[in-house]
This record gives sequence, C-alpha cells and structure tokens, in this order.
Amino acid sequence: MGAKRGAGELRHNATYVRFWAASTISDFGTYITSVALAVLVLVALGGTAQDQGWVSAARWAPYLLFGLVAGIWVDHFSRKTVLVTADLGRGILLALLCVGGVAGWLTVPLVAAAIFAFGLLSMLGDAAYQSFVPQLVPRPLLVRANARLQQSDTVAQTVGGAVAGGLVALLTAPFALLLDAATFLLSGATIASLPRRRAPEQVGGRRKLSIRIGESLRWIYGHRYLGPLAWGTHVWFIGSAMLGTVLPVLVLHDAGLGAVALGVVLSCAGVGAVVGTSVSDRCGERWGTGRVIIVARGAEAVSVALLAGVAALLPWMHDAGAGPVLLVACLGAAQLVWGMAMGAESPLEMGFWQALTPETMIARMSSVRRSANRGMIVLGAPLGGWIATGAGVAVALWVAAAFVALGMVLLAASPFRGVRIEDAMLDDEAAAG
Repeated sequence: MGAKRGAGELRHNATYVRFWAASTISDFGTYITSVALAVLVLVALGGTAQDQGWVSAARWAPYLLFGLVAGIWVDHFSRKTVLVTADLGRGILLALLCVGGVAGWLTVPLVAAAIFAFGLLSMLGDAAYQSFVPQLVPRPLLVRANARLQQSDTVAQTVGGAVAGGLVALLTAPFALLLDAATFLLSGATIASLPRRRAPEQVGGRRKLSIRIGESLRWIYGHRYLGPLAWGTHVWFIGSAMLGTVLPVLVLHDAGLGAVALGVVLSCAGVGAVVGTSVSDRCGERWGTGRVIIVARGAEAVSVALLAGVAALLPWMHDAGAGPVLLVACLGAAQLVWGMAMGAESPLEMGFWQALTPETMIARMSSVRRSANRGMIVLGAPLGGWIATGAGVAVALWVAAAFVALGMVLLAASPFRGVRIEDAMLDDEAAAG
C-alpha cells in the first residue's frame, strides 16, 4: 500500500510531473548526441580513438576545473533560472555544431571546444537539478521520484539510441545534433513554465568560499557511509569513462559496423536499464541499498569483461564468417547486463545522497561530488583512448573492467556494504541529536 500511495502522490504532483516531462525530453536528445558525436569525430572528421578520448574529456573537464564552486554559485540563483539557462545554452551550442558540420569548417579541436562549453552549462544545470528535485517532493519519496526520472532516462536511451543510429545514417551527424538542440530548447521552455518555488534558506551564505568548500568536503568524505560511496564511485568512473570512449571505436572501427549498429548496441543498455529501474526501489527495500549497489557494480564489471572478450575474439569471429547480426547480438548482450545493473543502482544511489544530506548543502554536495566524478572521466576517457590506440581495444576494455571491479571492492570492504537508507537516516538524526 505504501508503494502505491507514494506512486499516487507523485502522479498528482503537477509540478514534479512537468519537470519529469522536461527531463525526459532532454534525455531523449542526449542519446542522439552520444551517437552523433561519436560518428562525427570517428567517421566524418576521420578521428582516432585518442581524438574520441579528448572530446569525451572536454565534455567533463568543467566539472574538474569549476565543480567545487559550481554548487556555491548556483546557491545564489533560483534553481529554475539556472536549469532554463543551461538548457537553452546547450541547445544553441548544438545548433552551432550543426551549422559548422554542414558548412565543413569543423575540426576535432573545435568540436572539443564547443563540447567544453556544453559541459560547463551541463555542470551548472546538474548542480541545480540535484537540489531542485528535493524541493518538488518530500524526502520519503526521493528514491521513488529519482527512480521515475531514471526510468524515463532509460526509455529515452532505449528509443533514442536506436533512433539516433537511423537519424545519423539518414540525415548525417550534424543534423542529428540539431534535433538534440531542439529537445534542449523544448525542455528549457517547459521548465520555464513551472511555478516559482521558494528556494531553501542558505545558511552561512556570506562565509568564505574556502570554508564552505571545506564543509562540503568534510561532509562527503568524513561521513561513515557517504565517504566509501564517494571513493568507490570515483574509481568506478575511471572504468566507465574508458568504456564510453572505447565502445564506439570497437563498433565503428574494429567491428566495421555503422551508426545504426552503434545505436542498437547503446539501446540494449537502455532496455536493460528499464528492467533495472523498475525493480530498483523494491530491491533496495528488500536487500538494502548497500548490497544492491555492490552487486550491481559487480555485474557492471562482468559486462565490461564480456565486451573485452568480444574485442579479443573479433579477428577469429571475422575469420569464421561471423556476420554483423551476431556481432551486434554479442555486444548488445553485454550492454544489456550493464544497463540492468545501472538501472538498479542509480535511483538508490541518488536517493541515498539526497536523503542523508541537509537541504541547504545539497547543491554544494552535488557539485563537489560530481566534480570529482567527472574529474575521473577527464582522466579515464583519454586513458582509454591512449590504451586502445597503443595496445588495442581489448586491452583497454580489460583495464576498464578492472577499474569498475575495484570500485565494487572498495564498497564491499566498507561499512556501506550493509547499509539501508532508513537506518542511515536514523543514525544521522541520532548523531545530530
């Protein structure tokens, strides 16, 4: 009855539902861009795995450079204003990339520069996004609310990945980017129509920047449960970034498949994520947040190892006459496992962070944590490209699997392994009392 009541409360929360719609719209376009950018860099511009790595790093470099202050800066503005500005700005940047691609003056460095600006706007939007959701729903519903947002993201991934491959093949990569620009503009317009919410009072807003950053760092890394989760996730992001860089190279270059195949493979992760998110909250209630996240991280390591195995066996498969359907099936199966695990863990992890962090610190906590995570992408993406270029895609994927597995081990060896979100909240309340 509690689950049904919670779902009903969310459905009747008109502001949350409209925000949910806006998030879904932009999510759909994001997966189109994932395919379009890879094809643009690796095919249209003739780039290498290393080029793909640098473009991926540029996307996340702003989090490393400015992430510590992003949440503090966002605290001075309405979350709604920041979200609208981030969406509109990203839409304009993608439209400019389309113009450059059609005109023929794009280069890999120019793409990287535009994606850096895109990442800067995303960083600000993410900081506002994480602290905006708790303003829309009560804390007991945060896991369920994040699960609904994650489910929409996974549906968008499932549909968007497959559609993206066809769009890139039919319209070319620049025009596919233009479609994503439209989704960001529509998302921004939808959020602009939301009623203005009263922002939480910012405690200590005039204190020195260094003091506020230090407070956030102590909260994240000094917490009994959040600290291990943060460190384990940082290591996990290195492996995930390597995977994100190398997988398009495997599909487009080594396997000799096209944009449609890349879209289908990425969509398989979306299909798995739909399944994972649909059972995430129930799994967390039954087995606990810690156990579910650790098992999911283990499954993700297995998924990357399966991809590495396919990459290692690729010459033999070609010699044996394996066709594109079999190759896509093998790659898609590994991505299906990845998506299921990600779908199961993501809502639990996000709800855990939001539930345990004081509301006045959520924006700062989110930006500090994300800056560290995205900093790992800035490290992992070029590392994956460098290893793939020098030692081969299979080796790069084996190293990525090792990083993902190490992130799991760090969590399993900490107090986080047995935590339940409700018990963690009671522990914090008792400590505060």
